[in-house]
Order: sequence, then structure tokens, then C-alpha cells
Amino acid sequence: MLIAETQAPVSSATQLRMSDLISALSYALDLTEGQPMGHAVKCCLLSMRLADILNLSVQDKCDLYYATLLKDAGCSSNAARMYEILGGDERKAKQEVKSTDWTKVSFEGLEYLLRNVMPGRSRLERVFAIASVATNRDAQTRELIDLRCDRGAQIAKKIGFSESTTAAIYSLDEHWNGRGFPAGRKAQDIPLFSRIMNLCQTLELFVTLNGVSDGFQVLRDRSGSWFDPQLVRAVVELEKDTELWNLVEQDRVREAVMEMEPISVSLYADEAKLDNVCEAFANIIDIKSPYTHSHSRGVTSIAVAICQRLALPEDQVTLVRRAALLHDIGKLSLPNNILDKAGKLTAAEWETVRLHPYYTQRILERIRGFQDLAFLASSHHERLDGSGYFRNLRAAQISPGARAIAVADVYDALSSKRPYRGALAKGEVFKIMAADVPHALDGDCFAALKSLDLTNSN
Repeated sequence: MLIAETQAPVSSATQLRMSDLISALSYALDLTEGQPMGHAVKCCLLSMRLADILNLSVQDKCDLYYATLLKDAGCSSNAARMYEILGGDERKAKQEVKSTDWTKVSFEGLEYLLRNVMPGRSRLERVFAIASVATNRDAQTRELIDLRCDRGAQIAKKIGFSESTTAAIYSLDEHWNGRGFPAGRKAQDIPLFSRIMNLCQTLELFVTLNGVSDGFQVLRDRSGSWFDPQLVRAVVELEKDTELWNLVEQDRVREAVMEMEPISVSLYADEAKLDNVCEAFANIIDIKSPYTHSHSRGVTSIAVAICQRLALPEDQVTLVRRAALLHDIGKLSLPNNILDKAGKLTAAEWETVRLHPYYTQRILERIRGFQDLAFLASSHHERLDGSGYFRNLRAAQISPGARAIAVADVYDALSSKRPYRGALAKGEVFKIMAADVPHALDGDCFAALKSLDLTNSN
């Protein structure tokens, strides 16, 4: 169970509030959905304000609070499939679909397909692909949303949140008229929290795109179809709240949202809960591409084993384990047409790839007390001779833990199947890596790697 505020902390880790941890990690989920970082925390702010209007109980507010922050926890699970269907940048497609009424055939929907299906392909290829997507629209939409909602609910359950929170995430895309997905629930059969979250995420999106008046007009237009009319009538009370909308535009929204966590049930993360969150987000990261389905866990097991062979202190090994689980969280910023590309990356695509450790740093450093972990996790592509990225660090700036993660990352990547090649045998991997030792990869870490039993590392 999550630790309530009334319990005495048993270690320094219990001083880490779950609101701090989850709100920061929600920025990674925003990237995967093609939204600006901060989308989920803004939705949470609106959900909490609407919860106040509705006079929800403290426990209901807590369940809704975390459901909103984790509403997109399953978003990476359908990324590869969406890329397979559309053949383009699935992050762009996801971003645009949130502002398109995809429940009915329309000119707006056709324009969406023209922008997002097989961009850059021949006209004939695009015509056939668009026809296929249009013909299979409902089945494919149900498939994609079911993947996302089911995985999102599983993630929330793994972390330890309530059934109300997990059910809300699963039914996020249901509509009041029964034409939503994945189960086609209708009216009161849709969990209240799901109805609130869907309304608030739509409001946030259209306010960001076109301003406050347009956002509320969309809610009125979709009242009775997408949204619960009673909730629409309740939320319009916020339309003239200039203080609220000024706060939405500021950089301190996350801090405001952390302050809005229902204080009587404020949650803290003990050591086990922190590990659960790290492991859950490692799953979110790895599921984005079929070629990285176990990468974060593989890198973690190898990096930890290397550190243990090098006799690093246990607290450093723990830090390495958590950093390794989260090292590729910035990769959620990459579209699958880059991640799963079979051919050579263009210069522009390669620059996009090189930015992912920067996003890892940006996301993790938001968490109080995570500065060392953020730096460690985001250093996995740094090299001792300064040839790495994104900071071009040199040997004196790279800790033993970071060196271990870098060696583990290279080994796991080379020994795993990629879209442009098959998995390489251990001997071939060692031969390739040896060419970078000791000028780029650490010699002691490489020697420790070679001493390990790597039979089941992939």
C-alpha cells in the first residue's frame, strides 16, 4: 500500500512525495502523446478545480488526482502499431487526433488522414493507405485505444493506486453518447473520474490551441455527445476565472498542482514504492518499440552486476539501478518512424535521437532529490574522450556508475535485434566494444562485463 502522511518516515526516501514523483514523470507521457510538456499537470489542475465544484470527497480527489497525472501511462504501448497503420510520425498524429472529432466521418477527419497517412510516399501509395485506414477506422481505433487504456490501467495498478484510479484510466476515451472506446460505455456507466478527465483534457487542449473562449465552446458543442451535460454545466463556472487561466500559462503549474494534492491523504514513496515506479516507467519506455521491449531492464541488470563486480557501495548500486531503469525516459520524445526505421537515419533524424538524453535530464531533474540520479541517467551516451552526447563530457566528469550504465547500454543494444540488423553474437559484440576501450568506454567496466554470465541478459 502507499504510505499515508500520518505514518512516520522510515528512511530519507519516504520524504519523496508521490505527487512530486508522478507529476514530473507525467512530462514524459506528454512527450509520447505529442503534447507540450506540462499537459497532464494542467489537466490535473483543471480536474481538481472541477472536483472542488462538485464537492468530491478527499479520497475521491486523491484517486482522481493520480488518475489524471497518469491518464496517458499506456500511451507508448500503441505507438508502434499506430506507426504501422499510418506510416508517419505517430506523435504528430496523436497530437492532432485530440483536436479532431474522430467518432464520425467528416471533412475534418479526411484532412487529418491526408496530413498523417504515409507522408512522403507516392500519391498512389497514399490513396490506397488512406482508403484502408478509412475503411477500418472503427476497428483500428478500438484496437489502439484498448492497447493504451489497458496498459495504462496496468501501470497504475503496478504502482499501487486504487481500483477507482485504474478504472478511470481504462475508460478515459469513453463518450457520454456511447460512441467512445474501448468498450462503448454510455452515460452514467462511464466512471465519473473518466468523464471528468476526458472533459478536462479536451478543455486544456483547446485552450492551449485557441484560447479560453474556444475551449469552453468546444465543451458546449460536445455536451451530450462526448461529455456529461451536468459536468459541462458545472465546469463553465471556471470560464471567467482569470486567476486560473493566468496560472495555466505560467511555468509554476506543477508546483501549484503538487500543493493541490489532498493533504489528508498525501502519499509518500518508500524504497519499495520508488522501485515500483521506476520499474513501471521502464516498462512504459520499453514497450514503445518492439525492438526495445526489454532494453531498460537488460541495461539495469548488467549495469548493477558490473557495479557489484567493481565493489561500489550499496547506495551507489541502488542509484545506478534506478537511473538505469529510467535512462531512456527521454526516448519517449522520439517518434516511431525514427525508432523503428529500417534504413539509415538522416542528419536531422540523428540530431533528434541525440536529444533524448537531454529530455531524460529535463524530466528527472524536476523531482526533488533526483539531481544526481538525473545526471547519472542522462549520461549513458557520454564517452571518456568527449565524443559522446549530449554534454560531451570527458573522463573526469563521468562517474563509475555512469561508466557502468554506458557499457551496459552498448552491450544490450548490440546484442539485441534492431530494425536495421539482427542481434549480434556475444563474441562479435565484445569485439566491437573492445575497439572503444579504454579511450571511450571504461576498461574496468568492460572487463567486469566480460566476466559476467550473460546467457539470459536479453
